[in-house]
Amino acid sequence: MPSFSVQVPADFQGSLRLDKYIASLPGGMNRSKLKSCAIEILVNGKEHKLSAAVKALDIIDVQWDDNVPDDITPENIALSVLYEDENVAVIDKAQGMVTHPAAGNWTGTLVNALLYRWGRSSISRIKDTPPSLAASSRRPGIVHRLDKDTSGLIITAKNRDAEEWLGQQFARRFVQKEYIAIVKGRPPALAGDIKTQIIRDPKNRKRFKAATQTEDGKSARTIYRCIASYGNYSLMRLRLKTGRTHQIRVHMKYIGCPILGDAVYGKKDDLFPEARLMLHAKKLTIRLPGKKKFSTFRSAVPDRFRRTLSSLKKKYPKEVPVWGKNHAKKKR
Repeated sequence: MPSFSVQVPADFQGSLRLDKYIASLPGGMNRSKLKSCAIEILVNGKEHKLSAAVKALDIIDVQWDDNVPDDITPENIALSVLYEDENVAVIDKAQGMVTHPAAGNWTGTLVNALLYRWGRSSISRIKDTPPSLAASSRRPGIVHRLDKDTSGLIITAKNRDAEEWLGQQFARRFVQKEYIAIVKGRPPALAGDIKTQIIRDPKNRKRFKAATQTEDGKSARTIYRCIASYGNYSLMRLRLKTGRTHQIRVHMKYIGCPILGDAVYGKKDDLFPEARLMLHAKKLTIRLPGKKKFSTFRSAVPDRFRRTLSSLKKKYPKEVPVWGKNHAKKKR
């Protein structure tokens, strides 16, 4: 996806709108193209309106797509639906499926599949709107997301009231989300509570990193437990207390245990060179619209996990934590 990054000079003075400043740069985008093609415009790592004023030393990041379609169309794509009523649908998303249309993935997404399943019409592009608003209008029913290569449970809303209800559940952190992951390495403790800020990586603006002793970025919290270890690999259970972009992937790297198959935050593995992201959203607990009690949904362990664990068991002894005072380990 085309992009550029620029920092406003330290001697910049005066007041200039963000869109006008970008248009004034050598090779910059004119305001019309910004409105029609920009996917994301960040100032110091945060989305800003095009009318925002630019100041000295601001870091501006722009990503765009010259091939943004006029319509998001329904597509007959098979889905694994675990639950559905008049308000919501709980999907067991396959690895490789993008949650909603975005740059480089305007077709074949979960949104395209849901439009077809629900008998909806195409979603026309809204002209002359800020990038963030234009993007949000093209992902109906999506109140949270999973990365393309993360498989597992995602709940979607079938109407505006349900979307607002689910959005409030997530915003108030009433939702419990549990994942499993196979990571490279062993965690520093058998169980832990990771609390950091998550900021954009200054060395690579497409990645994020965990940081402490700063108020920049967004606070993030992940609770983990090691289920078993096999040599220098571990099977982890992870519970999210916040829902930040790439949170689990960033936090696993932060404790020295990048997720196996993570091409962004890890390295190609010698034992499993073809592995793709070994992260799966296994359990979701949420109160559905109109319900008094919480509902819990579970997804089966994917075949890719079973195959990988089977290979590890043949090569290394399985070490299972014994949850006592000393957190000792025993071999099986």
